[in-house]
Amino acid sequence: MRLRTFLITILVCLTSLCGQAKGKFLRVEGQDIVRPDGSKLYIRGTNLGNWLNPEGYMFGFSKVNSPHFINEMLSQLVGPAKAADFWARFKDNYITQEDIHFIAEQGANTIRLPFHYKLFTSEDYMGLSDNTNEGFRLIDKLVEWCRAEGLYLILDMHDCPGGQSGDNIDDSYGYPWLITERACQEQFISIWERIARRYKNEPVILGYELMNEALATHFNYDYDRLSALLGKLYRETAEAVRKVDRNHIIILGGANWNTRFEMLEIDYDPQLMIECHRYGGEPTAESISYFIQTQQRTNRPMFMGEIGHGSDEWQTRFSEVMEGANIGYTYWPYKKVDNSCMMAVVRPEGWRRVVDFAEARRDNYGAIREERGKLPQAEAEALLDKFLENIVFSRCRVQEGYIRSMRLK
Repeated sequence: MRLRTFLITILVCLTSLCGQAKGKFLRVEGQDIVRPDGSKLYIRGTNLGNWLNPEGYMFGFSKVNSPHFINEMLSQLVGPAKAADFWARFKDNYITQEDIHFIAEQGANTIRLPFHYKLFTSEDYMGLSDNTNEGFRLIDKLVEWCRAEGLYLILDMHDCPGGQSGDNIDDSYGYPWLITERACQEQFISIWERIARRYKNEPVILGYELMNEALATHFNYDYDRLSALLGKLYRETAEAVRKVDRNHIIILGGANWNTRFEMLEIDYDPQLMIECHRYGGEPTAESISYFIQTQQRTNRPMFMGEIGHGSDEWQTRFSEVMEGANIGYTYWPYKKVDNSCMMAVVRPEGWRRVVDFAEARRDNYGAIREERGKLPQAEAEALLDKFLENIVFSRCRVQEGYIRSMRLK
């Protein structure tokens, strides 16, 4: 009798603890995301683009537009050691606790963090030859800043092994090898298992966005085959995540820059939500009718992970449209050179010379030497140092009209 009473007591305690754990996390209920207290979370926020997945245009470059192209250019300009130093300081300066406090102060409730898969590998990336724990170091820090500010965090693998889009935004080799190559898929799944295992009990994290903007439109000639493989990979990865983490929402984006969703299965997991992206077009409900119809057909939350680069008037109107459609959003991006962001980085005087080197023809060693002769190393290093100073929060320019257009408050 005593043994039976003891076992029942243990079972009750374990059940209670499980209930408490589940009660800490956001959950999907129909087309809504619901907080632990039962209230609805309507996502409003921004993207920390360029921090852990550098894109050329955010530095003012156009031809040099992906992480490995930018790193190669910097190594040619000032040498690999100085390039590595640049990236180490860039990671420390670009996003700080001051930035996260500012984002929360504007009324945001969510941050989307794009990151490169290499931050969880032994591969070279952003100044380190071994990144096995670098991603965790940076995300751990960001989690604590978000916790202090009451913000939720979405983890977005923007650059996947082999590439999922076949364009510059995934730092790929011009084809979505992740979708077809088993070795890339196994690495992709393994990294998500590691991430999920580490953060399975972290309520600050809203969810895991498995991959960003799969299957660029360049590959529509083979769309049916590739999109079917994408849907299969999504399911396999989600099931692997669920073996170690049953708490967090899993976010699935569509093909063709997150605009097509027919390949998505959603019935195998109750905690799935769908992500769309939108740049340009009329700021009307009609222009996103397919997204709205998908939301209604699947009865799952629809989330606009990226939108932006429009006029303040356009963004204001689109924010209103998304709110009316119950589609939460994170604007792209938080910070970049010039404008069309929340915080604008001021180009150093003379930065044009770095841009000219980046855009110049450097397809053979003679051409590299010729271009380097136009910008002496000491001057190049000084310009890079000044850029690193200018990306710090206190030196950036607040874009008040842009922020108002996001309707965060």
